Amino acid sequence: MKKVVRIIGIVLAVVLVGIGGVLAYVKLGLPDVGDAPDLKVEATAAQIERGRYLANHVNVCMDCHSTRDWTRFGGPPMAGTLGKGGDRFGPEMGFPGTFYARNITPAGIGQWTDGEIFRAITSGVNRDNKPIFPVMPHPNYGHMDQEDVKAIVAYVRSLQPIVNDVPVSEADFPMNFILNTIPQKPDFQKRPDTTAALEYGKYVVNAASCGECHTNMVQGKPVEGMEFAGGREFGMPGAMVRSANITPDNETGIGTWTKEAFIARFKTHDPAHGYVPPVVKPGEKQSIMPWSMYAGMTETDLGAIYTYLKTMKPIRNKVVTFEATASAKEPLAAK
Repeated sequence: MKKVVRIIGIVLAVVLVGIGGVLAYVKLGLPDVGDAPDLKVEATAAQIERGRYLANHVNVCMDCHSTRDWTRFGGPPMAGTLGKGGDRFGPEMGFPGTFYARNITPAGIGQWTDGEIFRAITSGVNRDNKPIFPVMPHPNYGHMDQEDVKAIVAYVRSLQPIVNDVPVSEADFPMNFILNTIPQKPDFQKRPDTTAALEYGKYVVNAASCGECHTNMVQGKPVEGMEFAGGREFGMPGAMVRSANITPDNETGIGTWTKEAFIARFKTHDPAHGYVPPVVKPGEKQSIMPWSMYAGMTETDLGAIYTYLKTMKPIRNKVVTFEATASAKEPLAAK
């Protein structure tokens, strides 16, 4: 009997040592995406303008890395806060920990090299080789055209410096281990010509990370077979907001929408056309989608997104996109 117990004890010890070794490797040996590239981005006026367009209207970096005014519909970025960071993503929104968008103005990452910023965007590791939680969808950005990423770097370098100390992000267990396995080396793709509407639409959908919000998640993982069918929940003060179904299902998605209607849905929120986001009172409909930012996309890009979405598998999934909760006593406040 003692011999059996001894053998069981040895087996358990070996198993525990093995598990400990795997965890140590994950925690100390990963992420492994290579060194930051040795590059210097040429900040021409055209390069900065391309980066401005992407960062504000396609990739919408300025969405999370600025202060959003939640007293207004769609939480538009507040003037004078572009890039200052501090946006919080916590457990109440379904995240496995508490994560903060960092300050990406020169006051926050001014000491980073262009290569370090480039690697952070496309591989998901910071200057210290620590993983970045993919609320910034770096797995998508690693499939962009390198020239587009360089344009974003050039634009970020041009931002007005804003001093803002952002709290350190903290992942819950087991995400604090899983997080190290997420960063990957990029697989860059060339940006298709706009005349190839389907291929170009796929590129823009990836860059805009439409699928990240419009696919439901369970325990941090996309629900298989429900891609772009909406339903992902975002808890907000006094409300539960859910992403819409954007598959071409006729009853619950965008199957009956024309391209013109799809484009108009965005352009009606365009500040360049005089739109001013209305004030949202307690219990009134709110949206986490930064409508006034995406509205700045060109009609060509919006049309290409529509073309690509219409080729997807229709998924019937009726989504209630907004529900006021019992705690809807105070208006959504600016962060």
